[in-house]
Amino acid sequence: MKSYFSSDFKLGVLGGGQLGRMLLAETQKLDIYTVILDASVEAPCAQICNEFHHGNLLDFETVYNFGKKVDLLTIEIENVNIDALDKLESEGLEIYPKPKDLRIIQNKARQKNFYKDHNIPTSDFSHYAYIEELKHSLENDVLDFPFVWKSARFGYDGNGVKIVKSYADLEGLPSGECIAEKLIPFKNELAVIVARNKKGEIKTYPVVEMEFHPEANQVEYVICPARISDDVAEKAREVALKVADSFDFIGLLAVEMFQTQEDEILVNEAAPRTHNSGHYSIEASYTSQFEQHLRSILNLPLGNTESKVAGIMVNLVGAEGYTGDVVYKNIEEILNIEGVTPHIYGKKTTKPFRKMGHVTIVDKDINRARKTAQKVKETIKVISK
Repeated sequence: MKSYFSSDFKLGVLGGGQLGRMLLAETQKLDIYTVILDASVEAPCAQICNEFHHGNLLDFETVYNFGKKVDLLTIEIENVNIDALDKLESEGLEIYPKPKDLRIIQNKARQKNFYKDHNIPTSDFSHYAYIEELKHSLENDVLDFPFVWKSARFGYDGNGVKIVKSYADLEGLPSGECIAEKLIPFKNELAVIVARNKKGEIKTYPVVEMEFHPEANQVEYVICPARISDDVAEKAREVALKVADSFDFIGLLAVEMFQTQEDEILVNEAAPRTHNSGHYSIEASYTSQFEQHLRSILNLPLGNTESKVAGIMVNLVGAEGYTGDVVYKNIEEILNIEGVTPHIYGKKTTKPFRKMGHVTIVDKDINRARKTAQKVKETIKVISK
């Protein structure tokens, strides 16, 4: 068996943001030498990894040359140069998640077509090469308001997604490739994280419920376990396993879903990496999603995914009207509350709705945890000097 621990093995990670930073806590715990590539010299990982390389993740040569320096390559963001990964893989480098899966997932139109082709339940959609084509469909009554517009590429944290109710809502949207999805009147937004290693061992985390900010379209709260029936939870788990199986996925896959009014489960989209919906696991689970990601890509035995205690995550995002050097106002007050753990991502500059950190609340009682989460959300403010 390969030795990863206190050895000359080098794990490469494309992306040095907060997901990479939280992964580093696990690589440091296991003494795995970790090499990071990111476009920003001020990336959250820059000062704390074993080796940092500055470069564009979408540039073929940069990604290819970086891959030649490491023994196994993974990602913390899916917007990377896949052609470079294909070449590295053809030359024998192990890459998880696999480039073929990243190629599908990084394009929302391709991803939706994949679900359709594999009989995975998802909302109805239309695919457009550019926005003028979408407008043409509206003018000819092929498409009706309201619908959800999604940019096919480079959407994240609510960017690249908009509910379109009128022609006015189309103003200012990017002109490129996009999809128009049927607007689903759902009861809940759910997520399931699936881990799978090369041996084929597979585990799922409990179903979580996500509450979104109405304007920013960002997750405000992640609640584990989701407050849903066992039947719905089992259905969500089965759908998530079907998605992972259809991809023949290795690594960590977060599957976001809608629970409809009729309790059907529809896949919204998947993320081929550690995910916002799993941050609660650092404090609340036997095995955090970040440790599990390492276990899955290194083909190690998968850890226990059960929760020790109920967990709720609150995202800390930059307050509106503040841009500049960050200040975490009232952080001492939330540190006074039992079961509260803040995570600060190391971004020195705040701007409206930028993800700056998160707070986990653990409690034996999920309803009490939700009340505490509300109090935390109302107390701490991410502002600037």
